Amino acid sequence: MRSIDANAFPHSSRRAWLQAAGALAAVAAVPAWAQSRAKGGGRLVVPFAPGGGNDVFARQMTHGLQEMFGYNMIVENKAGAGGNLGTEMVVRAAPESETYLLGHTGTVSINPELYKGLKFNAATDLQPVAMFASSALLLVVPESSPIRSVAQLVQALRSRGLQMNYASSGAGTGGHLTGEMLTHMLGVKATHVPYKGTAPSLTDVAGGLVDFSFSVIPAAQALVKAGKLRALAISGAQRHAQLPDVPTVAESGVPELAQFESSLTYGLLAPKGTPAAQVNKLAKEVLAVAALPAFQSKLGVEGAVPLLGDARAYAKKIQQESAKWAAVIKASGASA
Repeated sequence: MRSIDANAFPHSSRRAWLQAAGALAAVAAVPAWAQSRAKGGGRLVVPFAPGGGNDVFARQMTHGLQEMFGYNMIVENKAGAGGNLGTEMVVRAAPESETYLLGHTGTVSINPELYKGLKFNAATDLQPVAMFASSALLLVVPESSPIRSVAQLVQALRSRGLQMNYASSGAGTGGHLTGEMLTHMLGVKATHVPYKGTAPSLTDVAGGLVDFSFSVIPAAQALVKAGKLRALAISGAQRHAQLPDVPTVAESGVPELAQFESSLTYGLLAPKGTPAAQVNKLAKEVLAVAALPAFQSKLGVEGAVPLLGDARAYAKKIQQESAKWAAVIKASGASA
């Protein structure tokens, strides 16, 4: 195991280092027989193409596992069907194969409800290992729009209804369903305009062709800084450190939105039946890496924040998110 120099992380907090130290001590306490691993190392499947936030998180995590524990885990991108192809690959993998999934709310809790006819259910056919991050969305309108707050957006939705439209990076994505959650909680309707990706959707919002969008933070923030979009709110439960002056949707003062919260949870999952000692060992290692300020800094660049939890906490989170999004999907009639 490679030693870690605290001086390498000048912005580290005492709490983060205590978390990492505790996790390291717990790993060291695991019996030697439980620490043996296949000579070829493990495999972390990312169910999306290279280059996005999921891919960045996976590569930072595997780098940390190699640096801290000498555990060689390669990243394998298996994109397709909204993340279902890569997810199914892990569902079908042998429990002892050291194959894991970089999962998030979309593939684990939303897709089982959204896609009809799936022959697996990621929420029940995979075994949580640990969760390490959460990412909210940014609600934006064109800079030229007269709408300057969530309350004004709500007023426009109530007066214009289906004449109002909102963009997303595709049907069934977090942006789509967060828009559906907003309109459902308000008891209004709006027209969803799906695009093939974040960039074209935000281009049309910036151009005034679409009224608003819930978008991943890095892409939207860049256009906000460029003066092409206006940020109205963060979809999560708390304000984002990179956008401290942007309130949450729940802070809008609109009574129906007081409990509004939409974010994606990221973590690792294993095939059902993976030995408990194997899961527990990896969980402690993942949490040790995720507690490092250097890793958390990478999360921040992608618009995410730390959310650390072991297998039990992650399983509870998956159950909560599955129930939440199932209700939104049923109410909206969304499908993919």
